[in-house]
Parts: sequence; C-alpha cells; structure tokens
Amino acid sequence: MLLHDDRLFPADPTTRDIARRLYGVAKGLPILSPHGHTDAAWFANNEPFADPTALFIQPDHYVFRMLYSQGVPLELLGIGGTPANPREVWRIFAQHYYLFRGTPTRMWMDHAFHSNFGFKERLSAQNADSFYDTIDRALATPAMRPRALYDGFCLEVLATTDSPLDSLEHHRKIRDSGWSGRVVPTFRPDPVIDVEFPNFRGNLESLGRLTGDDVSTYAGYLAALRQRRAFFKSVGATATDHGHLTAATADLATMDAAALYAKVYDGSASAADAALFQAQMLTEMAGMSVEDGLVMQLHPGSVRNHNQPLYQQFGRDKGADIPARTDFVGGLRPLLNRYGNDPSFTLILFTLDESTYARELAPLAGHYPCLRLGPAWWFHDSPEGMMRYREQVTETAGFYNTAGFNDDTRALLSIPARHDVARRVDCAFLARLVAEHRLDEDEAFELIEDLTVNLVRKIYRL
Repeated sequence: MLLHDDRLFPADPTTRDIARRLYGVAKGLPILSPHGHTDAAWFANNEPFADPTALFIQPDHYVFRMLYSQGVPLELLGIGGTPANPREVWRIFAQHYYLFRGTPTRMWMDHAFHSNFGFKERLSAQNADSFYDTIDRALATPAMRPRALYDGFCLEVLATTDSPLDSLEHHRKIRDSGWSGRVVPTFRPDPVIDVEFPNFRGNLESLGRLTGDDVSTYAGYLAALRQRRAFFKSVGATATDHGHLTAATADLATMDAAALYAKVYDGSASAADAALFQAQMLTEMAGMSVEDGLVMQLHPGSVRNHNQPLYQQFGRDKGADIPARTDFVGGLRPLLNRYGNDPSFTLILFTLDESTYARELAPLAGHYPCLRLGPAWWFHDSPEGMMRYREQVTETAGFYNTAGFNDDTRALLSIPARHDVARRVDCAFLARLVAEHRLDEDEAFELIEDLTVNLVRKIYRL
C-alpha cells in the first residue's frame, strides 16, 4: 500500500478514531483553491500534458530545488527552457526520489501516483521507466486532460495568479467556452510596483498603453491600477495578491507620494526610496480594496532569487527564494491605522517567519476586524508546519480569524494531495481537542466543514 488510510492521524487509538470520523466528513467536501499558480491556458485550451516530466517536475520548484541541493544541475532537468530528454529527466528524478523521504513533497507525489495512476509501489530507479510509460499512456487519454482533472478533483473554484499586464485571454476563453469549471484570475501587481522587477520601467509604459492613462504622473499611475483592477474583477477576480520582501507600509501625504513616484518613474530612486514606494503602495492597494471589494493578500518575508548566478542563468522562481524575519506589528501599523477598523476590508496575511505566529499575527488578527490569517505557507506547507500553525494561532485568534487552506501550487496534480494533507492535520488537531475535553464533538464536526470550505468561501467572497 502506497498510502495508508490512517496517515497523519494520531497514534493514540481513541484520538485516532475521532480523527477518522471527522475525516469522513472532510474527505467528501469540494476543493476550493483560492490562491495558486496553475496556468489558465491549461483549462482554456484543454490540451494533453506533454509528458510526465512536464507534469510533475518542471513546474514544481519543490522538486527541482531538492535535486539541485544535491548537485543535480538544472540543465539536466530541462529547467528554464534548456533542452532535455523527458525520459532521462524522469530517470534522474526517480534515482533521487529517496531525497524526499519525510518531506511533504513525498506525500504529495505518492498521493498523485496512487490516486491518478494506480501505483502501489514506491518510485525508484528500478521502476522509473514503468512509471514513465504508465503515466505517459494515461496522459493521452481524455481523463487526464486539464478540465477532466479539474472535474475529477471535485474542484469548486481555482484561482490563478496573474500580472496586471495580462490580457486574461485564457480566462475569457474559459468563461466563453460553456465549460462549468470556475477558474478566476488574481490581480498580482508586483511587476508594476516592485522597482527591481525585470523591465520595471517598460512594465509601467505597458500599463499606460493598456489603460490610456498617463503613468508618468502619480495620479495617472493610480488611475491605471484602478482600471486594471476593475478589468480583473469583470473577468471574475475576487482577490489581489502582493509578494513583498517586508510587511512595511506607509501613509504619505499625496504630494510626498507623488514626488516619490517621480523618482521611481525616472529611475533615480535609491534603494530606500524603492522600499518606501512599495510600502506606500501596499496602503494604496488597501484603499483600492476598500473601494472595489477585492480581498487583499500579503505574502511577505521571502528574499527572492537569493542565488544570483542561478537567477541570471535561469530567471525567477527557480527554488532559490529564502525566508527572512518579518515585522508585522510595526510594518503594518500605518496601513491598519488607515483601514484596519473597516470591516468591509479584508487583508489576509501569510508568513514564512513562524516566530510571528503567537507573538504578532494571532494578536493582530484577534483584534483588527480587517485581518485574517492565511494557512501555513510554502516551506511550512507540511504536516508539522500546519500543526504548529494551529497550535500557536488558535489560542489567540481562534479558528474564525483564519482563512481556511490554499495550496499555492504550480503543479496541478498536487492540488488534491495538498488539500488532503491539510484536512487530515485539521482532523488530528480537532480530535485532540475533543479527546482532551476542550471541544465538544458536535463543534468539531462543524469546525472541520468551516475550516475546509466555509471560511474560504466567505473570506475570499467566492
């Protein structure tokens, strides 16, 4: 058996029995994926995936960062557009599958192998070709097309993450196709807010051409962003997403903000200016969310592209993003003083700095009406990380100031696996509270449904 029925449940028989019964409710609920990085073109065009490597390895930085850490060159894996034989890439992956022992990636992979292709043995160098051939044959069948997978996974909604310069043509094609699947965009303005983003000035000019606004002025720039947000909302977006290095916010006078933007626009901004501009723009984005109702997500604390030689050769998002300490209490204060008491505004906070759970995030979310806490994220998207999150956050913020679960994945087949892990961990946590007589069993059954689907629907306005 590749997957044990009781995986991630407590070892204690009494508590495990409670968790099993809770999971009996959770496992049949639909999947809501309100934040992720799958490609809308998959569902718009509904074409077969090219091969097992393109499906499992090349989109998933969790996979190739581990291989790279053990000396496997990214070129051998076909990363960044470098040519590589898919079968040879798969063999390399299989030879190194032991590296994923004890990691959530291993659980996700085993789940996908078993649930989608019926494998009952562990991937290894010896069975690599058998795995490859079985998956490759399956990919040619209608059941493995993107839309069929969406339906088979019981997805209720899937959100992508999109540049403000995106035409959203694939989302519109999905909407106009008559298919019942719901794939919605998410407004991610980093390319026109992060001064260090590749071709930043060119991105600003593209923003102006798209909207017809004069982005050489601060007022025109803000008008252009408002217009793009409205366009995203018209195509189904319910949320924005912001990936900043810090949680710093600012609330400058309009004249000062305009003077700062002038430096940013003409390229004379210092590093301190660029950081202040990003801080100011988080507050501006919060104000726009108050206006248009889009839920705001903030993902701070990742030093992007830490490995500069790798970034220069292969580009962004190649597994070299490293967590950093994050100050939420001081950083968010200007924004919260401006908008934090408005219950119509929703700001979902994520962190890579677990030290902030009990000290900063839970107390903040347990007070400000606008704040909700996103789930354990990225490096903490693991059974241990999820349990630490529940233990440290619940005592101060409770369950209802959290935002359910999202998978944040680029790998389509990992979606049900990740949600299954989250559901099992929540069942284990609730079962412990029931066994310790800290929660009544009927409350636990209500909570597992809330944590799995109801909070996501409500908070993301889905």
